[in-house]
Amino acid sequence: MHKIVVYAIGGNALQNPIPTDSDQSSEILAKVMSDVVDLLESGWGVILTHGNGPQVGHLMQLDGDFSHTMDEWVSATQGMIGHSLALNLDSILLKRRRPERTACVITRVEVDANDSGFELPTKPVGPILSDKVVMTADWDIAETVNGPRRVVASPMPMSVLDIEVIRKLVELRAVVICGGGGGIPVIKKDRHYVGVPAVIDKDRLSALIAIKLNADALIISTAVDSVKTGFGTENEQSHRKLTLDECETLMAQGEFPDGSMGPKVGSLMEASLHNPSLTAILCQPGDALKSLRGEAGTKIVVK
Repeated sequence: MHKIVVYAIGGNALQNPIPTDSDQSSEILAKVMSDVVDLLESGWGVILTHGNGPQVGHLMQLDGDFSHTMDEWVSATQGMIGHSLALNLDSILLKRRRPERTACVITRVEVDANDSGFELPTKPVGPILSDKVVMTADWDIAETVNGPRRVVASPMPMSVLDIEVIRKLVELRAVVICGGGGGIPVIKKDRHYVGVPAVIDKDRLSALIAIKLNADALIISTAVDSVKTGFGTENEQSHRKLTLDECETLMAQGEFPDGSMGPKVGSLMEASLHNPSLTAILCQPGDALKSLRGEAGTKIVVK
């Protein structure tokens, strides 16, 4: 069996719904595609996960009569983004005369119906809401810096309903695109599954997939080239390697905020804790192979 890497594509790599002249996502996505080809040519089997924030927000804005549920929008963007990534990557693989092809899996993820996140939803989703919507929609709504927005829970992922399908596709040497937007959140109710209004963190799900498949590596690509302490200050420092204990200490000191680096570092820690032989890396797109060699990015190690 070949080595398996779960590669989480940072949201900055995906095309915004409405591109601008300053949009650099195409350039970043090209680096992601380069990483994937480099990994394949080095003998890795690749599983891609990705975010969907801008795309979900854009589609929700178009849904004037609120006819679709949150889980349906996550499903729709999984298909939309997966299709775009697959066309891009298959074209490159064909040009490079590589044997692999892509496979997109609409991924459902079970969460706990009693997760504390459902008691006090805090994750903003969708557009700024009008006064009429605020008064009439049966949603949890919070005031943000830009105006009122819908907020939903962000529960921890418990299990991936489609994990065996993903496993089989990887065995067939497909490049699997899955877990878009953290997966479609579902709960078990009266012996069947139902979708719930929630957003699962993409990196937390990526770690869970890596754990369940006993992957050899988890790579979280993001806008910064490494894990940093003192970020944005004159004491900023990049770290090529951090142990779990060092990460715990830095977390406690507030170095990795919940809204940015916290979930990424936490996800890498979780994967390393469950599988100490797994290589857990944070790097910027284009640095995957260099990071695996220890020449770029940050490795999270057990000790």
